[in-house]
Amino acid sequence: MQQAITLNVDGLTLRGMEHIPDGAEQKPMPAVVLFHGYTGTKLEPHRIFLKISRALEARGIASFRFDFAGSGESDGNFEEMTASGEIRDAKAILAMVKADARIQTDGVSLLGLSMGGFVAGITAGDLPDDVHRLVLLASAGNFREIVQFRMQQTELAPDQLYFDESGNLVGRQLYEDVLGIDGFARAKPFQGDVLLIHGTNDEAVPYQVSLKYRDEVYGERATVHLIEGADHTFNSHAWESEVIARVVDFMTS
Repeated sequence: MQQAITLNVDGLTLRGMEHIPDGAEQKPMPAVVLFHGYTGTKLEPHRIFLKISRALEARGIASFRFDFAGSGESDGNFEEMTASGEIRDAKAILAMVKADARIQTDGVSLLGLSMGGFVAGITAGDLPDDVHRLVLLASAGNFREIVQFRMQQTELAPDQLYFDESGNLVGRQLYEDVLGIDGFARAKPFQGDVLLIHGTNDEAVPYQVSLKYRDEVYGERATVHLIEGADHTFNSHAWESEVIARVVDFMTS
């Protein structure tokens, strides 16, 4: 069953959805927590997060997806968003899910898209004993470099606090915060199985970033699945269907 839920984190209300298969009250079930990307929401493009959640529910796996603070319908302003803030939110969501009596304490996995993958990888690396498996979709492990490049393009004046990102105001504090975060190094302590899915025509985060995760972070515990021709958010029915099928297979194997 799909139901709206909330979580308070540092005085901000995060708004999300839970998908709980029938029978969870009688027998705790595994779960997946989904983390959206930069400027994204708990639905993500063409509702791919909703579709993943429904596909998992049909196979007896619960899922939880929230808007990070400042994104979607959650409290806060996007211009106050930082990577550290999203990692804080992710850890609070993970703790909430693990404390849920309907959920297997040792069966909670994370899935992240783009910046959400960056956040998921770091969360699993910081809390390796709390995460069962990890799925990274077009994960922006190089998010620090992406933000640095964007800031250089923008050429902020020394007293300029924000720049316009397609209608979203982005704060200088995001740039200052992410300079101190190495997405690959922080992810490395996680010792569970990892699935990396990436499109070969991703112009936002090159697919070589997923290869770097495999080669330099996770090693033989990671499987890379490249989708030929796919863009950053898998914007075709065929690409989307391939992503969903691989995620469900990984979580049920």
